[in-house]
Amino acid sequence: MTKAEREAFLAEVHIGVLAVDEPGRGPCTLPIWYLVDGGEVVISVGETSLKARLLAAAGRATMTIQTETAPYKYASIEGPVSIGPPALDRFELASRYLGEELGQYYVDNTPSDGSVEVRLRPEHWRTHDYAKGL
Repeated sequence: MTKAEREAFLAEVHIGVLAVDEPGRGPCTLPIWYLVDGGEVVISVGETSLKARLLAAAGRATMTIQTETAPYKYASIEGPVSIGPPALDRFELASRYLGEELGQYYVDNTPSDGSVEVRLRPEHWRTHDYAKGL
């Protein structure tokens, strides 16, 4: 994918799969919602969650975003993570995945305290669009 194709693909709604080192085991891989902001992939996780603890310890992560139907496309992003207080608009993220009505319901009925914002800064990309060349 070109950079423009990659950016357009990431702007679409897909579930990401976050992978982070889990010492003594294989990588911990978990599905997650994401947004792209200023070239960084932004996710929200519980402050005391396994994801947050592993991300803080590793300082790096990989995230793969893919289509679910053929012809397949994917983007795999690897780089350092920073963890900080939530600046992400919860409704923006929830409505991206659930639509406005269910997104508002999610925000109204899910506690917002105790979450942190994780920013993955891409250093390495792997992308492919299997539709090219068909």
